[in-house]
Amino acid sequence: MERLRRTDIKYVKGVGPKRGELLEKELGIRTVADMVRHYPHSYVDRSKIYKIASFEGEMPSVQVRGRFISFTTQGDGSKSRLVGLFTDGSRAMEIVWFNRIRSIREKYLPGTEYVVFGKPTFFNNGWSMVHPEIDSAAKAESEKGMRGVYPLTEKLRNRSITSRTLYEIMKTVRQTLLPTVKDPLPRSLRQRLGLMELREALEAIHFPENHTQLQKARERLKFEELFYLQLNILRYCRNRDRKSSGYQFKKIGRFFNGFYNEFLPFPLTEAQKKVIREIRADLGSGRQMNRLLQGDVGSGKTLVALMCMLIALDNGSQACLMAPTEILASQHYETISKLVGAMGINVKLLTGSTPGKARERIHNQLEDGTLHILIGTHAVIEDNVKFRNLGFVVIDEQHRFGVAQRARLWGKNFMPPHVLVMTATPIPRTLAMTVYGDLDVSVIDELPPGRKPVHTSLRYDQNRLDVYKALGRQLKEGRQAYIVYPLIKENEKVDMRSLEVGYQLVKETFPSYRVAYVHGRMKPAEKDHQMMLFATHQADILVATTVIEVGVNVPNATTMIIENAERFGLSQLHQLRGRVGRGGDQSFCVLMTKTKIAKETRKRLEIMTSTTDGFLVAEADLKMRGPGDLEGTLQSGMAIELKIANLATDGQIVQLARDAARDTLDSDPELSAPELAGVRREMTLLFNRSVDWSQIS
Repeated sequence: MERLRRTDIKYVKGVGPKRGELLEKELGIRTVADMVRHYPHSYVDRSKIYKIASFEGEMPSVQVRGRFISFTTQGDGSKSRLVGLFTDGSRAMEIVWFNRIRSIREKYLPGTEYVVFGKPTFFNNGWSMVHPEIDSAAKAESEKGMRGVYPLTEKLRNRSITSRTLYEIMKTVRQTLLPTVKDPLPRSLRQRLGLMELREALEAIHFPENHTQLQKARERLKFEELFYLQLNILRYCRNRDRKSSGYQFKKIGRFFNGFYNEFLPFPLTEAQKKVIREIRADLGSGRQMNRLLQGDVGSGKTLVALMCMLIALDNGSQACLMAPTEILASQHYETISKLVGAMGINVKLLTGSTPGKARERIHNQLEDGTLHILIGTHAVIEDNVKFRNLGFVVIDEQHRFGVAQRARLWGKNFMPPHVLVMTATPIPRTLAMTVYGDLDVSVIDELPPGRKPVHTSLRYDQNRLDVYKALGRQLKEGRQAYIVYPLIKENEKVDMRSLEVGYQLVKETFPSYRVAYVHGRMKPAEKDHQMMLFATHQADILVATTVIEVGVNVPNATTMIIENAERFGLSQLHQLRGRVGRGGDQSFCVLMTKTKIAKETRKRLEIMTSTTDGFLVAEADLKMRGPGDLEGTLQSGMAIELKIANLATDGQIVQLARDAARDTLDSDPELSAPELAGVRREMTLLFNRSVDWSQIS
């Protein structure tokens, strides 16, 4: 690929400086290598000819063979258009152009046989195509077969750069430069996995002879992307393990055993026990732990984290728990203080609201070692917060923190502390292998005894009276409820309910009950005040936006009503649903929506009503929406742009690539063998970066 990377796209026949500049600006295609990796997003069979008389419904792009009968120019000035009447003998349709009218009128002649290719649209009692591809019948015959359809932008189309243009550029590249491509993957690996050779795969992805060949090309190119990604993740993970020795916590003493035997609030689930065993093994290994703990809302992650912090205390170290909001940090503080308060363990809370004198006492106790567990927000990573011996760090809802913020905790000690990052956002396995590929992953997939699954239902605007009646029954029994809105204020441009209007409606509908409200534009102090009213049952209903998605624990709340549920993603709906069902009473989640919603939207919402398993919800969400940029700064900064692989659908190839990467590093950790020279070169080009995030959990 070296020659392709060195060759500017503007030097390819048919491109030139102006087109080259446009391709780079619109599609990021600067070199021939970029062009080769700009894969078609779909394919059409150019061997099939359709009849205009057979058109019906929503048609895909099709080919029609026929002749122009006439051309007419309609409209004036910038609003003019050229309309050609085209017939295939069965019926006529209009071919419409909005620009380059003069050159097109001179190019195509009535009576000459052409093949037009485009998407038919039924308008004004007739079929038409706008700006189709047009070839002479002889040329179309010579190129029939599968043809790639390339991703484009509107600006390129307006400048007459079409999918056909890119196809012609690729034809030139195929003849002149593609034969120079050498495969960086070792032959032994390709043969063992039955992978197509790179040059052959690149040719087949742009010019497939059949579906079987296309599938083999896709498999090869997907594997290649994922192999380099997994190789980089595993290489840095191993490098970190070699360099980062950690505290060796061999002792299980009075703190852990005393809590387990005397203060454990309820028996641990088997899933919790399994995770604690995994973490204990890490803590005793002599290497620094970096572990991700996944668990659905209410699965008992905090209890597991506390018990592991107690192991650190047993070994003379301090522990710290960092949460993204003051409310969540305060709730962790209250929970943990109650659990260990009788054991003589010093637990303190540090947030932006902590008064100066209390903050000073916390700083002093951290430095002299008499403070055992510090719980807080971003305040714990401030420069003036110094520990005597920080050995164990827990980061809750870690996706709310930037990687660089989390890294600052590493500087709090001369030896890196063990790190446990927790998330209640279930992450499908294929995504976790990539986003968190350099972390060990533990999963709590079992709810504590006594927890009842939340009953979820889909209701429409005409059912609102029944929904409010059911809510009234819950309130009468002394329960509390959330009502979530997608907007704060009304907006004429979008048909959605707003918190401001909803708050007044709820107060009028339930005049005997106290209503609080919270949204993201409120000042932190006012927001905390309103949340505290609800948390202490001084309010019965909390009207809110999605700011309550994380960090509210009110076991007495049994009803969650989500307005305009069609506007939220599945994972977000699942997080909101997780605000209820936290006590022993049956809880309910009601998804309110308009009667008329798209079929795909209805299918998405029905997934929510069919399961409370967060991992199943996350898998479905991933398949429907794609992975996106899940982390902002992806874990360890190791992400590359996936041009053909899809983490939502290519789970088997992800696993295959990971296994191959592991085998490669097992046999040659430094990738120093001659047959891996191409792999080394690709890795350098793909992952040349200035910040080594692999050293940061």
